[in-house]
Formats: sequence, C-alpha cells, structure tokens
Amino acid sequence: MKDFVSYGIIGLCYLMISLQILVADEKSDSIPAEETKKLWKKMAPFYEPPSQFKDNFGKYQSPLKFYDGRTVKTPEDWQQRRQEILKTWHTKMGQWPPVNENPQIEYLKKEHRDNFTQYTVRFEIAPGHPNTGYLLIPDDAKADLSTPAVLVVFYDPETGIARKGKDRDFAYQLAKRGFVTFSVGHDYSLYYPNRENAEIQPLSALAYGAANAFHVLESRKEVDPKRIGIVGHSYGGKWAMFASCLYDKFACAAWSDGGIVFDETRPSVNYWEPWYLGYAGPDFRKRGLPTKENPRTGLYKSLIKEGHDLHELHALMAPRPFLVSGGSEDQPKQWRALNHSIAVNRFLGYENRVAMTNREKHSPNPKSNEQMYQFFEYWLMQNQLQNK
Repeated sequence: MKDFVSYGIIGLCYLMISLQILVADEKSDSIPAEETKKLWKKMAPFYEPPSQFKDNFGKYQSPLKFYDGRTVKTPEDWQQRRQEILKTWHTKMGQWPPVNENPQIEYLKKEHRDNFTQYTVRFEIAPGHPNTGYLLIPDDAKADLSTPAVLVVFYDPETGIARKGKDRDFAYQLAKRGFVTFSVGHDYSLYYPNRENAEIQPLSALAYGAANAFHVLESRKEVDPKRIGIVGHSYGGKWAMFASCLYDKFACAAWSDGGIVFDETRPSVNYWEPWYLGYAGPDFRKRGLPTKENPRTGLYKSLIKEGHDLHELHALMAPRPFLVSGGSEDQPKQWRALNHSIAVNRFLGYENRVAMTNREKHSPNPKSNEQMYQFFEYWLMQNQLQNK
C-alpha cells in the first residue's frame, strides 16, 4: 500500500498534464461545454470503485514492479516497464507480422441507411486472410480528418450493423450518433497462418487483425486518426481488450463482459480454450473448464504457472481511457484488478481513466449500451481536444 501512496506523490509532478483531461475542454467548438459537463456528471460514478473495493488490489502483482521485483520510480522507468510487459506477452503469444498501415480496400457495395452511408468492404485482416466488413459514414462527416471513429468487433459483422441479434448493434447506433464506424467479424478466432500450424495465439492474432482494421478507418479522409476507439461484446470484448492494450493507436476502448481477468470459476471467462490462449496445435482439448482429466494447454497453461494475469495488459492502456461494461462475467469484484490500472494512471499524473458499469446478465441491454455510447461521446467527440 505504501508503494501506491508514494506513486501518487510522484504523480503530482505531472498534475499539469492531467488537468486537461479531467473534464472536457471548454474550447471545444463542436459541443457546448455545458453539455459536456452534464455528460461527465452522468459518467463520473463509473470511475469510482465501490467502497468495499477501493484501494483493494487483490492477489494481483503490481504492474509498477518489474518482473525481477524492482519498483518503477520514474516515468522513464514506466516506459521501460511498459516495454517489458509488451515484449514478454508478444514473445509468449507469438510475434505479429508487420501491421499493414496502407491496406488495399475493395468497396463492394454502397447503401444509404438512416443518416449514414453503409459500404461493404473487403480487406486483409491478416496476410492471406481476406475479410469483409461494413464501413458506416455519417451524412454530415466531412473530408477534413475531423470525425471520430469506432471499430466494432464480433463473430460476424452483420450483428454490429443491426442485421442480426439484439442490443449488439454498436456500429449502427454509433454511426447514427455521428461516428464513422467499421463493423468487423471473424468466426471463432483467427489462426495465422492457418489452424494446423498457428504461429500466434489466436486471441493475439485477432488483436493483430484489429490493428489492420484500424488502418482501414484511418484511411478515410473523414476520420481523425487520433480519435479511433474500439468496442466489442463477449468474444468481441476479449478481442477489443487485447487489441486496444496491444496496439496503442486506439485512443480508447470499451470491453463488454468478456472477462477481464483469468477466472476458472466462470465457464465463459474461457481464455484456456485453444481459440483464445490455449492453442497447442490442431488437436484441440475437450471444451470446458480445466480439470485433471481435461487440463490446461498451450500458452494459458504457462501463464497460470508463472503467475501472469490480464491486469498486466490493462496497464498498457494508461493513460488512454477504457470502460468495462460488466455483466455476469465482469462483476464489481474485478475492481481489484482495475485498481492497478488506476494506480498506473495516478503514477503518471492522470485521473478518471478507468471505468466500470455493471448489469446482472451477460447480454448487453439498452441501459448498458447507452453508457458505452456516452463513454465514446465524451472521450472521442465532446472531449476531443485533449486527444490532439
């Protein structure tokens, strides 16, 4: 606990940096400052842990300590520590091929819906893996690099554009609110170069695919490349979390009930499965919780043995804001992990960068979705100047 107090004292040196992000900049010429303040008032409670979890760091090892036990004491130390986490996880999961920053994009179809134009596009989500998604451009978006954007990830791209499912149409709803959105899907993970001989753990390969999709959005003349976020639910929540943590060009992120830490008491927090972090070749273990008869496999097995957990990746978001839209799999107790990200942000001089909302069920609902949309409106639209 003393370490975290000292970190906060050191972080005061960077208070002037944090002042610009505590509330929306009143000079924003797109939305009145009063509206921004009203929105922040609605959101503020989600950035504060419940009293029973405040300053409770649980069993998790502090990201502000190097793997050899040394304490991070300066911002320069943090940059070294951040690179240590990135290098360690990439080495374990498999190194990415180069991200394609100039993707070849094929426009297949154009359709006007509501107040936006929907383009069906094809791009390579990974080398040799063509993928089709939907790009939604609001009618009032100008070709002046000024519009915020959000990448939406799920099993299929149709769900995100309100052609399938319920309460998961994030791309459609955000486009109606003025965001450029890109709905991307991929069935049951991504194996690179193939399922028989994957060189990257599938969940990391999905994150790599999201990094490539980022540049599809960035290629649009309407889009401000510094204001691109990412969101996903469940499978997409895991995907969005790994993508935003591992690729720091995403300005912010919302993760909907994907399971933000390892938890073998919850069958849906199933990072042990071979299509996430348990890949060990084409012969998959039997689906289900790890048991003596059906043990852990692949990287997941070694991560558990070595004491790693996903809060290490969360810390890579700092100082970028993120929201956990929690349901049955991400309950309030997960603040114990999120408190570590709060500590990292505080050490760097930032507040109000880590938020969690909660609902009873796994499925998103209109209320939880509205909270997510407000998160993106605040950080990418109303509070836009702080990202420039």
